[in-house]
Amino acid sequence: MNKSISNVDAHSVMFITPRPELVMVEGKGSWLTDNNGKRYLDFLQGWAVNCLGHCNPGMIAALNAQAKKLINPSPAFYNEPMIHLSNLLTENSCFDKVFFANSGAEANEGALKLARKWGQLNKSGAFEIITFDHSFHGRTLATMSASGKPGWDTMFAPQVPGFPKADLNDLESVKKLVTDKTVAVMLEPVQGEGGVIPVTKEFMQSLRQFTKENNILLIVDEVQAGCGRTGTLFAYQHYGIEPDIMTLGKGIGGGVPLAALMATEAVACFVPGDQGGTYNGNPLTTAVGISVIEQLLAPGFLESVRTKGQLLSEELLSISQEFHLEGERGEGLLRALMLSKDIGPNLVELARDRNPEGLLINSPRPNLLRFMPALNVSEDEIRQMCNILRDLLKQVI
Repeated sequence: MNKSISNVDAHSVMFITPRPELVMVEGKGSWLTDNNGKRYLDFLQGWAVNCLGHCNPGMIAALNAQAKKLINPSPAFYNEPMIHLSNLLTENSCFDKVFFANSGAEANEGALKLARKWGQLNKSGAFEIITFDHSFHGRTLATMSASGKPGWDTMFAPQVPGFPKADLNDLESVKKLVTDKTVAVMLEPVQGEGGVIPVTKEFMQSLRQFTKENNILLIVDEVQAGCGRTGTLFAYQHYGIEPDIMTLGKGIGGGVPLAALMATEAVACFVPGDQGGTYNGNPLTTAVGISVIEQLLAPGFLESVRTKGQLLSEELLSISQEFHLEGERGEGLLRALMLSKDIGPNLVELARDRNPEGLLINSPRPNLLRFMPALNVSEDEIRQMCNILRDLLKQVI
């Protein structure tokens, strides 16, 4: 273990966010260890990225085996893991075609392009894509424009046009925005950055029916909610509907940079020159993706996610009652605890700084906490996290 460091000299790292003066050096399962030897119970997992925890043995084996064979033949050629993972994804979903990308934002950018290309071919050049207030689709200019995060409309103005915003779970607000320029509706089945707000079954089913009747594509952004996070392999499967386009990121790579754009045969209309990328579908990351999806599909795994999601929900409700908070919400192992006041950031710092072991949690809004543990987190670790949270709440309430 590295010796204790009181001041981290990170002057060469571009400042984009405040970071504590510690360096994470090792991880295993639900635990991270820093440069001072302190351990942290990790209920962030890279913002729902490490769906199988830190240093998953299956992922490591896949990475090592593929690294010895072939790392990057260029996207001008097929490679075996690319084909294998594509088949695995289409065989277990309603989609027919897969384009691999490196991040959720890149997958979403591809989805926007694909929808607009489809509109050029099938709807007289229709290009507008209805999205939702408080949504989050990425940090490229187009995906920031598609997002409904407050303040993002002026941060790097001018925005990319063509993304009117509706209200989540309100079909009438969608209908009011539809014009002859509307090509698609895009939404997250659970708004993660927006505060862990699930789409209702009634709204999703009504929206799918409305979009079908009006020849409008339905795009589900499952970058955060997909790949087992909500207790089904894909979040749209909760709703009994079939979208036209889906994006995946975060969990699909389990920690390596991998994302996917998926579409039905009828919508997959890219032609050579429309879409590409230097590292897209490279065998190193797709080999890891195979390990991740196969582990998620193992008998009993998704059922265990649902069971542990229910346990986390019950524990958070118990905490809410004990401290007179405002309840909890979410799906599976993507959950939030609603606080009675803006104490989220304070709780995040107290949790991280506690001794002898820290806790890593997140506050996307000051009045709530978000939990995104590894999908193979143990029930004991869930209870341990909740007991730590009880101790912290006693300090601030």
